[in-house]
Amino acid sequence: MNWQHAKPYWPFAQYSQFTLQKPHLWHIQDIGTGPVILLIHGAGSTTHSWQHLVPFLTDRYRVIMVDLPGQGFTRLGAQQRCGLDHMAEDLTSCLTALDLAPKVIIGHSAGAAIALRLAELAKFDCKVIGINAALDHFRGVAGVLFPLLAKAIANMPFSSSLLSKIAGHDQTVDRILKGTGSTLTAADLEFYKELMRSRSHIGATLQMMAQWDLEPLLARLPRLQTETHLIASSNDLAVPCATSQRAAALLPNADYQALPNLGHLAHEEDAATIAACIAPMLDLGCASGT
Repeated sequence: MNWQHAKPYWPFAQYSQFTLQKPHLWHIQDIGTGPVILLIHGAGSTTHSWQHLVPFLTDRYRVIMVDLPGQGFTRLGAQQRCGLDHMAEDLTSCLTALDLAPKVIIGHSAGAAIALRLAELAKFDCKVIGINAALDHFRGVAGVLFPLLAKAIANMPFSSSLLSKIAGHDQTVDRILKGTGSTLTAADLEFYKELMRSRSHIGATLQMMAQWDLEPLLARLPRLQTETHLIASSNDLAVPCATSQRAAALLPNADYQALPNLGHLAHEEDAATIAACIAPMLDLGCASGT
């Protein structure tokens, strides 16, 4: 599958643009006018995951969505720059080059960690909203095995090709997504099935997992002054509510809210509830901006 150009049926493809900000060829979607809100998806996803939430935002805000390096339609320019710090650094450089200074950064899962790191690096003031934020260590045996397995698989020849064939099966995708605690429509599942069949997407996601190092950011949480709002879902089987609750307790300027009956992909399951939840956090005090 060639991810050089956004597919015409991909959500908001008419707003897609590509910009070469080294080392990556970034896929960005730019919708609406007003204060800028940046949306950062989680590992293994793309801008499509925000498709149901965006219509609640674009009447008042300029929404910028981006695919992480190598995932979706962003072409990976440096394989060794898929970890937390490198992705945040490269995304900060991209935003600076495009003269974009988000007032709010909304991140889902691992995207929330990237949002916090970006807020540290950026020369603009912003709020961070984390939806089921992955802000914790892996625990128990999985904490040892998962990073090691990810690194081993990522370094195996043809591993991404093999995994894309295995993961691309409909039943495999259904099983993976059920493991998040979320129930998606058949139409939404199709996007993930297509992503799972993409060797480049799988490879970049593996590299992200292999290079992911959250420890330095977690150690700095008590010193981060960024206004942060953490929203967690009670039925999240991937990142438990307690993760956001602990992180909010460590952050000096954060709050925490739990939502019942939703899973890890809450913004895809019930965008209206998420929109109502974040609306008070988006009071930016102005009607226009860059």
